[in-house]
Amino acid sequence: MSDVAILGAGPIGAAVAHKLAQRARVRRIRLVDANVNVAAGKALDIRQSGPVDGFDTSLGAASGPLDAVGADAIVLADQVDGGEWQGEAGLALLRQLAAAGNRAPIVFAGPNQVWLMDAAASELKLPGDRLIGTAASAVATAIRAIAGVELDLSGVDVSVVGRPPSFVIGWSAATVGGSLVTEIVSSHRLLAMSGALGRFWPPGPQAIAAPTARVVEALCSGSRQRHYAMTILDGELGIRGAAAMLPLEIGHGRVIRRVVPSLSPQERTETISSIGKM
Repeated sequence: MSDVAILGAGPIGAAVAHKLAQRARVRRIRLVDANVNVAAGKALDIRQSGPVDGFDTSLGAASGPLDAVGADAIVLADQVDGGEWQGEAGLALLRQLAAAGNRAPIVFAGPNQVWLMDAAASELKLPGDRLIGTAASAVATAIRAIAGVELDLSGVDVSVVGRPPSFVIGWSAATVGGSLVTEIVSSHRLLAMSGALGRFWPPGPQAIAAPTARVVEALCSGSRQRHYAMTILDGELGIRGAAAMLPLEIGHGRVIRRVVPSLSPQERTETISSIGKM
C-alpha cells in the first residue's frame, strides 16, 4: 500500500482523492493546498463517506508543497484559490520539488498542463518516464462509450492518440466482437463519432478522477493493463521531448513502455501533425 500526495484541493484534486479512497488500493492520501482549512475539510468529508462506500483509506491535509516530498506518487491538480497548477507557477513548483530531492513520478491531472509537462522535461530535465498526464485519458474512455452506444455493442477496442485538443481516433484498426469496425460501420458514421469527440474536451473533474486513480495505482503497484495517458515521447512517431497520448505500460513508479498503436498512414500523419502544433 502506498502514499499519494495531491497538490491542490480544488475540484479536480478532491475528485481524484475521493476516487482513490473509494478504490482503497493506496494506504494514505494527502491533500496539499495553501488553503489548508478547506483541504482539511474536504479530506474529512471523504473520510466520513468511508463507512458508506466501504473504505478506510487514511486522508489528511497539508499546506506546503514540500509536504509532498516522500510520497510514492504526486498528483498535480488544482488549487482551492488559484485553479490548476500550470504555466510558470507550476514550473516553479516542480523546480522546488526537484530541489528538495523528489524522485516520485508526477501525474498531471489538469487539462491545461500539457505545456507544463513539456517544460518539466525540457527545462527541468525531469525524467520523461516519470511524467504522465491523465486528463486526456478521459477522452479515450468517452470515445469507447460513444462507439458502444452507436454500435449498440460493448467492448469496442479503439485507439485514441495525439495531443489535446487535437486527438486522432484509430478507426482503421478498431475492432468489436473480433471484427474490424470499418467493416460494419460506414465512414460517415465514423466521421460523425470523431466529430463528437470535441464536446468532451476539456473533461470535468469526475471524468478525470477515474483514469487518474488507475494510473496512480499502476505507478505504485504495477498493472497488467495498458493505460491511455499523456507521456513524453522518446523517439516514438519520430518525435522526442513532446507530450502526447499513447497506450502505456506502467509500473515501478514510471512508464515502462510506450506503445504506438496500429494506425493508417493518414491517421499517423494526423497524429504527428497534432503533436507538432506545440
